[in-house]
Amino acid sequence: MATAERLTDEQKKLAAVIDHTLLKADATPEQVRSLCSEARMYGFASVCVNPCYVPLASRLLEGSGVCVGTVAGFPLGANTSLVKAYEAQRAILDGAREIDMVLNIGALKAGDLEAVEEDIRAVVEVCHAKGALLKVILETGFLTDAEKIEACRRAVSAGADFVKTSTGFGPGGATAADVALMRATVGPQVGVKAAGGIRTYAAAREMLDAGANRLGTSASIQILQGMA
Repeated sequence: MATAERLTDEQKKLAAVIDHTLLKADATPEQVRSLCSEARMYGFASVCVNPCYVPLASRLLEGSGVCVGTVAGFPLGANTSLVKAYEAQRAILDGAREIDMVLNIGALKAGDLEAVEEDIRAVVEVCHAKGALLKVILETGFLTDAEKIEACRRAVSAGADFVKTSTGFGPGGATAADVALMRATVGPQVGVKAAGGIRTYAAAREMLDAGANRLGTSASIQILQGMA
């Protein structure tokens, strides 16, 4: 594949489920501009940027069909629910249409499942009131399989639109086994986003085959080139 204009139908289909991501602490406005230009060119599902760049990305992608996404409670999940909800509200006002929040990992590990669910619900309510989607990041590298299942169940009960594997900043990234477990737990009506360490077409294909219907990666173009 030499240029985006020469994408095959299969490449376009894959691009349409990729969140083209730039969440580095040292991300610059110029890098965000490049990210948005690439997303527009290749037809990615969304860009996922740090909250401070949502206004810029929204301006650059207006009318393109590419959504703007951002994060809340990122990357530790340890903010209060009120703060996470405000982060989501502010981002939506700035133009975001998808929010990826980190659940309260400590509460989950402690078995306080009501707190986990209420934390998610606080952000769900803000997102859905404004027509935005919410994805809940489990940070699977910290969790046992039993905890992953409980996290998925609580996310579904709270009304989340997606569950997501990882932030990319934790102790592990996406695995096919985790994606399959998450899909089996949430069923067909809730999305599963695989993120963290997906850098090749083979890895992307493995995640989709395991049940993911969205991928988060900073190697989006590299993945599409790997299909050629």
